[in-house]
Amino acid sequence: MDTYNRRDKINYYLDIAETVLERGTCLRRNFGAIIVNNDQIISTGYVGAPRGRANCVDLGYCTREKLNVPKGQRYELCRSVHAEANAIISASRSDMIGATIYLACHDAKTGELYGDVEPCSMCKRLIINAGISTVIIRNTKDTYTTINVDSWVDNDDSIEGTDGY
Repeated sequence: MDTYNRRDKINYYLDIAETVLERGTCLRRNFGAIIVNNDQIISTGYVGAPRGRANCVDLGYCTREKLNVPKGQRYELCRSVHAEANAIISASRSDMIGATIYLACHDAKTGELYGDVEPCSMCKRLIINAGISTVIIRNTKDTYTTINVDSWVDNDDSIEGTDGY
């Protein structure tokens, strides 16, 4: 905190990502994502079914949960578009080059902050191709993990078998 007790910039953006996730419709985990470049919010995204399709919260079930699919597997069975993907879809690539994506996640059942997460392998690929350079993930109300996206490129195996949603 500075002299005026202002929230530091990273936690400010993570607070916004945490607010964005409140729109999520997943019955497992709700992520909120915001893409920021040059201190300007470029776009936001949360977990939800494609426009016009029913959300899991409206249906009252999660197909992957009904089939006992472990987290991080069989995303083709999921109705939702991930928060990172929704934020990327809503932004211009030229605005995302060199940007930071801030992520926050809550357990959908308890509403508690779920800090031990990373984007799934598909979202990692989207983040790389969007030109985003940094991922910052909220761990607790005041702590976070910073990931340099180049590390995913340099360590090609890092995008396999992650535990996203």
